[in-house]
Amino acid sequence: MIRALAIALALSAPGTAGAFSLEFPAGASRAAERIEELTSFHLPIGPWEAGEVQTLWAEGALLQQAWQIPSEGQTTLQLLAPLRDQLTDAGFEILFECADADCGGFDFRYATNVMPEPAMHVDLGDYRFLSAQRMGETKPEYACLLVSRSSRRGFVQLVRIGPEDGLPTVSSTSSKGAVAPAAQPIIATGPLSEQLETTGRLILDDLRFQTGSSSLDGEDYSSLSELAAYLRANPTRTVVLVGHTDAEGSLDGNIALSKKRAQSVGRVLVDRFDVAANQVDAQGVGYLSPIASNLSENGRTQNRRVEVILTSTR
Repeated sequence: MIRALAIALALSAPGTAGAFSLEFPAGASRAAERIEELTSFHLPIGPWEAGEVQTLWAEGALLQQAWQIPSEGQTTLQLLAPLRDQLTDAGFEILFECADADCGGFDFRYATNVMPEPAMHVDLGDYRFLSAQRMGETKPEYACLLVSRSSRRGFVQLVRIGPEDGLPTVSSTSSKGAVAPAAQPIIATGPLSEQLETTGRLILDDLRFQTGSSSLDGEDYSSLSELAAYLRANPTRTVVLVGHTDAEGSLDGNIALSKKRAQSVGRVLVDRFDVAANQVDAQGVGYLSPIASNLSENGRTQNRRVEVILTSTR
């Protein structure tokens, strides 16, 4: 039934050409982006059923972005609704829309292409998804939104795939109409525990990695000693270590390397500082979230880092 509906919409939707504009709320920041000139994408058009998610094979230029929005107290529907309205105003027809359990919960989330933490966070019990389509002059154009939230912010993933000349203008505006800058990790200037509980994240800035290596340089890691003391004193707290790389090499290789870096830090916390293994997770995002220019050696050194993110919600 859903597949038949998708085909009907493709045939009957009004012709629309050119890029569309999508505006996020004031204070939103783009956390990650992927652009490909020509690729294919499995667009979900149904829930997880009988061991799979029904998808539509879309081809064209791809834009995939993760956005973070200050949104304490807002529901996922409040985050999604204005973006959905902008899509329909631009001529898109909704192919499929669902919320967490109705989508298929865990199974739908992990069968769907999602940008990695920390850029995009998905609460498995609190997320919404929609996919949409409009017809252009020569080929269809597709878009999908995945929206979730934490206690303090909303997370939105936008995927658009279609003609190369139709990439949308996506922005976040302040009251003066200026584009909001991308959020940057915070380097601790006070006690680590205070910084972590106030900001939710910080850089372990005394760790150093050589290009292409997941091994830690040096032996005296004061940030790890302090983090370990905090975790031992707060056994219900959990963190995720997020590895980052400079831009030398392929994205896939750097994502793997950055996760190995985070894992090596996790092993030090557990093996050397006696932190419980269930308090620490490790992920990697490669070079997708730089804090300095990769055009200089100093910048690349800064980008080879591990951040710690507090994942406890209470």
